[in-house]
Parts: sequence; structure tokens; C-alpha cells
Amino acid sequence: MWTRARLGRCGPPLDLLTARFDRHVYASHTHEQFSIGICVGGSEVIDYRGDHLRPGPGSIVVLAPGEMHTGRPAASDGGYAYRALYPDPFLLTEGTLGGGLPYFREPLLDDPELATALSRAHTELSACPDPLEAESRLPWLLTALARRHSTARATSDTVSGAAHIAHAVRDRLADDLLEPPSLAELATVLGLSRYQLLRAFRTTMGIPPYAWLAQHRVHRARGLLDSGLKPAEVAGLVGFADQAHLTRWFRRVLGVTPAAYRNSVQDAGR
Repeated sequence: MWTRARLGRCGPPLDLLTARFDRHVYASHTHEQFSIGICVGGSEVIDYRGDHLRPGPGSIVVLAPGEMHTGRPAASDGGYAYRALYPDPFLLTEGTLGGGLPYFREPLLDDPELATALSRAHTELSACPDPLEAESRLPWLLTALARRHSTARATSDTVSGAAHIAHAVRDRLADDLLEPPSLAELATVLGLSRYQLLRAFRTTMGIPPYAWLAQHRVHRARGLLDSGLKPAEVAGLVGFADQAHLTRWFRRVLGVTPAAYRNSVQDAGR
């Protein structure tokens, strides 16, 4: 299954693939973007740079743009499952020096923490490709991938005036609840890179911008539910894509579904 996430409301796309194959063998091919895969089941063999890579569950595979590769099950009676992202190279350079193409000497990586974070982001964005969520999560994780495992040198993590930056971004997101600006737009206005903006926001607020906005939307939704509106009506009024998106975040923040909350409030008022 292919999903196309967009990095910000008018930002560039990033394709996500969720795949499971029992016997499929890929023909030799290349990609214009990086191919970043997380194995989630079975075992695969990837022919790449004259070697046979054998990713297993939890492995990360990074294949560079323009480099020929293929893939097949590791055993004739076993399949494999993976999640893949296809980011443009610039998304891996935002927190590194030089701006050149990151080079990964080892294409098969053992990094459980990052594999889990990439897999979770992939799953949640495939289900609901919210532009601000995609822009808050994917560039951050891809930068971490380059900083940890490529030959690129990391930029400084110190951002002057981080609290001021975070509060300015927070206020702008609150003001544009229904159609929030992209982080790239906000970074340009503030004279920062997107990575610096994300660093400042996370350092100050403790969470990324999309998570702050989602919680703000939940609190606004709570007031509308108190007034008697139904969850399906409330979702669009506070900027969630649909009722399922509202429910996911409402449960995360308050521990109950919007419908259960609304029913309990109505019962208490009788």
C-alpha cells in the first residue's frame, strides 16, 4: 500500500510504502530518492554494492539515490514485510554541515530506538497523513538517521532564544488552528532552518509542534462537546481530519473517547 504524506500544507510529498511479499523478487532498479526500509517481519536478501544484505525484524536499510539494488525473500518458503520511506536527499541534511549527500558506509543498521520511531511514524502517518504531523516527525527522524549513521557532521544543537522561538510558533499555530502554516514557512520568517525551529520547540515545550497543536485542538474540542455538539461535528471545527483523528488524540490526551466524554457530561447535567 502506498501513501503520500505532505510535509506541510503546501510542502513537498514523501511516499510511504507498506508491503508484505511471500515470493516476490524485485528486478534490479534504482530510486531518485533515498530508500529507507524497516523490516517488520520475515527476512529479505537485498543485493547492493556487490554485497548481499540480510535485514531481519527491526533492521533499518538505507539505499542511496541512483544505486542499483534488488530484493527477494531469504528463503523459498518464507516471506518478508517492511515499511519504506522515500525522502529527497535534502531531508537528511537539515541538521548536518555542508549540505552534501549523506554517505552511509553501512547500509544495514542496528538502531532499535530509531527503527521503532520510524516504524511508528510510518504507521500513524499512513493511517492519517496530517501535513503538520508529517513535517514535525519525518525530517526530525531522517536528520537523526544521517547524524547517527552517515559520514555527515552534525550541526550545533544550541539555538539562541529557543523559548522566544517556541512561543512564537505556538501562538501562530493556535491562531491558525484550521490551516496551520508549514514549519518551513515559519522557519523562514524567523530566519532559521526547519531543524533549528524543531530543536527550539522541542527543547522548550517538551513535545514537537504537531503534538502541541493536537492537544490544543483537543481542549477546544472539549468545550464544543460540553456545549452539546457531536464528535463528528466537532472534529472539523477544531482542525482534525475526521472523527477518527479526533478520537485518536482525544483518547491520548484525556483517556476517553469524545463520545464517552460527551455522554458523561450530558449525564452529569441531568
